Amino acid sequence: MTNLDIIKSTYEGKTSEENGKNLQQYLAADARWTEAQGFPYAGTYTGFAEIAKNVFQRLATEWSDYKFTVEDYVAGDDKVVAYGTYTGTHKISQKAFSARVAHLWQLKDGKIIRFEQFVDSMPVVAAMA
Repeated sequence: MTNLDIIKSTYEGKTSEENGKNLQQYLAADARWTEAQGFPYAGTYTGFAEIAKNVFQRLATEWSDYKFTVEDYVAGDDKVVAYGTYTGTHKISQKAFSARVAHLWQLKDGKIIRFEQFVDSMPVVAAMA
């Protein structure tokens, strides 16, 4: 698989569970995952367990229909960028949002070693208020 194919497999599975399994399969044990400053889950997490606890579990419990719709990808050498739009509804406030986002992935020897999120956090934060 190419680096692009690996990243696509984390977004384009038939279910979010399939996407999660693909992410876990291709994620290096010491991968560093950075959520953007200003985003509700901001910080850098290392390894799948930290990422799942601090990002995915919170998204699953705090939001309804939270998703990233990929518009397109840009790939070169060891990096892949996926860009598009986040949408969802906050479970407590019941406010929906839409925010533009880009994900920068870095891979080495078929494993994801780094992820960085770039996002317009203001609509997300506003939906939580």
